[in-house]
Order: sequence, then structure tokens, then C-alpha cells
Amino acid sequence: MMGRLLVALLLGLCASLAWALEVVATTASMGMLVRTVGGPQVRVTVLAPPDRDPHQLQAKPSMMRALRDADLLVAVGAELEAGWLPAALDGAANPRLLPGRIGYFEAAAQVPLIDAGQPADRARGDVHPAGNPHVHLDPVRMSTIARALAERLARLEPARAAEYRARAEAFARTVQARLPAWRAQVAGSAGAVLYHKDGVYLLERLGLPLLGTLEPIPGVPPTARHLQGLIERLQGRKGVVLYHAYQPAQGPQRVAEALGWPVQVVPMEPPADADADGYLRLIDQWVAALALAR
Repeated sequence: MMGRLLVALLLGLCASLAWALEVVATTASMGMLVRTVGGPQVRVTVLAPPDRDPHQLQAKPSMMRALRDADLLVAVGAELEAGWLPAALDGAANPRLLPGRIGYFEAAAQVPLIDAGQPADRARGDVHPAGNPHVHLDPVRMSTIARALAERLARLEPARAAEYRARAEAFARTVQARLPAWRAQVAGSAGAVLYHKDGVYLLERLGLPLLGTLEPIPGVPPTARHLQGLIERLQGRKGVVLYHAYQPAQGPQRVAEALGWPVQVVPMEPPADADADGYLRLIDQWVAALALAR
């Protein structure tokens, strides 16, 4: 009798610990949103390491395994993952996650994008015709995406719809509460030179100018001629040069030294296991770096 009772208790415990939904996120910032909105009963697997350029990855068997049994795929979209996600989905053979199905959620499709509508011309570099995909660096757009994600999770699991919506609203309130301090911290900042045109959403949100990019066109490494032209154009002005650890340091260091500007390495993504606090710390790091341009 005692043995049967113990087995029943263990089975009940396992059932209570079972994940309600298996979700795969393409990037750490998307994984953060899933954790923030989905809560503790949603298990998240992140495909792209946060210290790698998400444009340059390749499909791997580990990605296919994660996608094979997932209930939902949360992608950035706007072709950010175009070089590897379609191949990973093909290998996973999970029709629930295909674009257009309930199991596919695209963050960039939920918000207006910067630079939307540009022609798909490879001569112009790594251009995304749908628009700039790096929406995660705008906390306000991320709040809008969180609300849309709550609705998608609610469709997949209606019994927890109210919980998902409440968590999304809590995240949005936190962002709105932090905005005044972020803007005050960068007041008087002259703006930034970026390696790649990826921080523009945060610059726009904070009312700061993009002073230039080290890439002459998106996805093309800096040339000596382009860097010299950038230095000549910005001589005598203030600013800060920002780049990521996976980008070559030579160009940023050269421009910063020639202009007498500060140069800062900033992360592109929060940690792979980040929650909302981890994401807000990422924005804090960017804000602190932008504040150096005063």
C-alpha cells in the first residue's frame, strides 16, 4: 500500500513539473521574452550563442533536435536568421513551426521597422528588404512584441492566457518606468559610430544620432579608405565608437584614436539564460556607453 502511494506521489510530482510548452528561440533576447512572458512552466532553448554574430551562423544538428519537438519557434525575423534557420527547420521536419503556422512567431513582424522597403540588391551589402531586424535593442518595441507573444502563447495554452498577458504588461510597465532615467543619463550625448547598423533602434528611442558605421555597407568589413573618410568627416566633433566582441577591434580602435573619442565594447545580446533583469542590464550597458559621448 505504501509503495503504491509513493509511486502515485512521484507521478503527481512529475506531472506538476512537466513543461506546459516547449519553445525554441533563435536568439538570447527572444529567449528572454519567452521566459518573461511564459513564466516558469515554459521551457526555452536558445539556438544562437549570444557572443556570436547571428547573421553568420550555420544550421547544426543540435538546432534541428531542439526544433523537432518544439511547440513554438520565436524568431527575430526580417531575414536575420535567413542563412541558417530555414535549413534547421528542414532538418527538424516539424510542420508546426513553419512560417504561417501557429507555432511560428516572428518578432520583427509585430513592430514597425527602420529602413523597411529597401531593394534586395547584394551590391548594397547585407540589406534586409523587410527592414532592420535588430529590434531587440529598443525596449519599447520589445514591450509591443511581448504583448503579441502573450497572445500567441494564449492561443497555444488558453488556460494560462491571463497569466501570459499579465506578465507582458508587467514587462511593459517596467520598461516605461526605466525610460526617463535612461534618457536623462544620455542627455547631451553627441551620438555614436557603430560597427554595424544594429544599435539604431536604441539610438532612435533615446533621441541620439547615428554618426556613422565602420562598415561601408552592411555586412562588408571596413576598408582603410572608408575609415579615413569617416575620420575626416567627424574630426572636431564628439562621439563614442561602439562595437561587439566578435567584431574586429582594429577599425574601431583606429577611428577612436584618430578622433580622440572613447571606444567601448558592448554586448549585442543578453546572456543565453537571461530574464527581464538581464535584458534591462544589457540596455543599461548601452546607455552607459552612449553617455560617454558628452
